[in-house]
Amino acid sequence: MLKPSQRLLSIDAFRALTMLTMIFVNDVSSVKNIPEWIDHVKAQDDGMGFADTVFPAFLFIVGLSIPFAIGKRISKQDSFLNIGSHILLRSLAMIVMGFFHVNLESYSSAALIPYALWELLITIGFFLVWLDYPADMKASRKYTLTGAGIVLLGLMAALYKGGSAEDPHWMQPSWWGILGIIGWAYLVSATLYLVVKGRFAAIAAILGLFLLINILTHAGLLHVSIPVIGDASSVSLIMAGAVISSLYTLLDKKGKQSSVLPVFVGLGILALIAGFVLRPYTEGISKIRSTPAWVLICSGISILVFAAMIWLVDIKGKMNWFKAIRPAGTSTLTCYLIPYLLYSLLMLAGISYPAWLSEGMPGLIRSVVIAFLVILLVGWMEKKKVRLKI
Repeated sequence: MLKPSQRLLSIDAFRALTMLTMIFVNDVSSVKNIPEWIDHVKAQDDGMGFADTVFPAFLFIVGLSIPFAIGKRISKQDSFLNIGSHILLRSLAMIVMGFFHVNLESYSSAALIPYALWELLITIGFFLVWLDYPADMKASRKYTLTGAGIVLLGLMAALYKGGSAEDPHWMQPSWWGILGIIGWAYLVSATLYLVVKGRFAAIAAILGLFLLINILTHAGLLHVSIPVIGDASSVSLIMAGAVISSLYTLLDKKGKQSSVLPVFVGLGILALIAGFVLRPYTEGISKIRSTPAWVLICSGISILVFAAMIWLVDIKGKMNWFKAIRPAGTSTLTCYLIPYLLYSLLMLAGISYPAWLSEGMPGLIRSVVIAFLVILLVGWMEKKKVRLKI
């Protein structure tokens, strides 16, 4: 029987697979002449490519982990305040990193520090602040390194200049970036999960409310901008994951393990159907515009993939199939940040890919190789106990 504190290997496998594809799609964005179905679909278009399914899958996985992560703390009898503080600090870390990353997009060539060096230094700052320092490290050394990271990030913020030379600006949230969106959505979803103490009926009702807000907004029936949650697309994806993993635990607790796969396959198909039914009435399918069809279709895909992971990993015990990419499921944030280090170092060294590696099939192969190399490096770092703790 599953316990609230138990770590599901199927979630680790799903997370690792998703992180592998995220590194791939981030790298392949610089490759020309690739099949349209791989890339993101433009904001004005009605449709979605493979790249448009990766971020929502990651949000869904964040939700899958919430009942187990918070359940673990509840099982240890942590207080509401302690658990709430953990949620807040974890969210804040992702929001801060997302805020810095967003401002890379408008970094000015007139800034005092070159783009690549600023990118490198903020990434080093992230590692210094949020590194999972060894338990036996002296407190003074840990606080010194953490403090150095905070000072470094503060200095990089002070030296930042964005925009053009004629119209410069300081750091600003044009959007919150991938990590920032995850941070805000996690803050809302995890806090609500804690408030209702993970009661299944309550979190299912919250998911229904979030989906309703998303549908009404894109149907043109809701004209109120809700602080933090916006059109509720991101929180819907996270809460969908929380509902699914809670249902998994609930069915297991009732001794209905054999019902898990058919129930999840059914829910996944229903989500897909709902997405296509709503498509004509809620601005089509669009990741950029975060439409209900996109939310529901991606939720359906994620449920079906998770069901496949349950069958393959939890039931058939094939976690060894994911051995090569497992670090992406256990040191996920480290995997996400490593490319920022690598790309900035290459830029500072004046190294760029040859033209033949930047288009078509050679470019696609390059992006696949980069994704696996990043995970291989993170696996080595994990063995050396160098990983971020959030």
